[in-house]
Amino acid sequence: MTERPCLIIDGLQYAKWSERIFREMHDGGVSAVHVTVSYWEDFREAVERLIEWNRRFETHGELIMPGRTAEDVRRAQAQGKTAIIFGAQNCSPIEDDIGLIQVVHDLGLRFMQLSYNNQSLLATGCYEREDSGITRMGREAIREMNRVGLVIDMSHSAARSTLEAIELSQRPIAITHANPHDWHAALRNKSPDVLRALGESGGMLGFSLYPHHLKDGSDCTLRSFCEMAARTADLMGVERLGIGSDLCQDQPNSVVEWMRNGTWTKSLDYGEGSAGQAGFPPQQEWFRGNLDFGAVAQGLRDVGFSEGDVRKIMGENWLDFFERSFGAAAA
Repeated sequence: MTERPCLIIDGLQYAKWSERIFREMHDGGVSAVHVTVSYWEDFREAVERLIEWNRRFETHGELIMPGRTAEDVRRAQAQGKTAIIFGAQNCSPIEDDIGLIQVVHDLGLRFMQLSYNNQSLLATGCYEREDSGITRMGREAIREMNRVGLVIDMSHSAARSTLEAIELSQRPIAITHANPHDWHAALRNKSPDVLRALGESGGMLGFSLYPHHLKDGSDCTLRSFCEMAARTADLMGVERLGIGSDLCQDQPNSVVEWMRNGTWTKSLDYGEGSAGQAGFPPQQEWFRGNLDFGAVAQGLRDVGFSEGDVRKIMGENWLDFFERSFGAAAA
């Protein structure tokens, strides 16, 4: 099979998975996607999501395969498949048991956020008024995540917690889906101080394509997005950048209520940028799904990125990060 000319890796999606989407991934040349298996799910509920994925691998094995290592991604690209990399957008699957960190890694998780918007047992979320930083358990969790090769993701965490995670972690962390706060002031977007520290530590930023995280929302232009990427490359270094689309393709609006409310509140928590309406915003016209990564790559070229740097942002940087991050730490 002919090798695809440009490696495409998406640092985060939470789609309503189907054969149609898997075929779009194939047709769009997407060789790996980090998929969310847990928001508020506890350990047993997260295992149920993994069981569902095992069934998908059986049913759609000609299109998708498990992705646990960088080599799995290379093999997926060579075979014309998409490697599916599991992650949790909260620490709920480990409950309050440090021993579950190795268990979830053994089950295939490779990313775990320390918090999702709210205060967790490990860190403060970006919606909290006060950011107390990494907790006592959070320090232990970071140490254990470093040991087994479970990547620390601070996409939904507050600034102090994120900076402390970068400092405490002995391995580079990731912010898989966010943008610079000085480009668009969404609560989840990150300050220059955070991005600078992330880059200096060898971590990775995945640019989000979710409208609430974009300047001008659904009306954001490709040019504006790519010019933002160029400025961020000046701040962090192009080797620290990738894509983390946060694509929620085909999900019904009711899923937003689960993402925001989970099991922690009876009230509607609409979240940032929603103007009091629970639901997914329309995607911008230049990125509607997995067929459109080529448009992003061309937009990066159009604002002056070299072909080599475009390849890095579209996938090679993530692959290098996986190579360094997914295995157990050296003794």
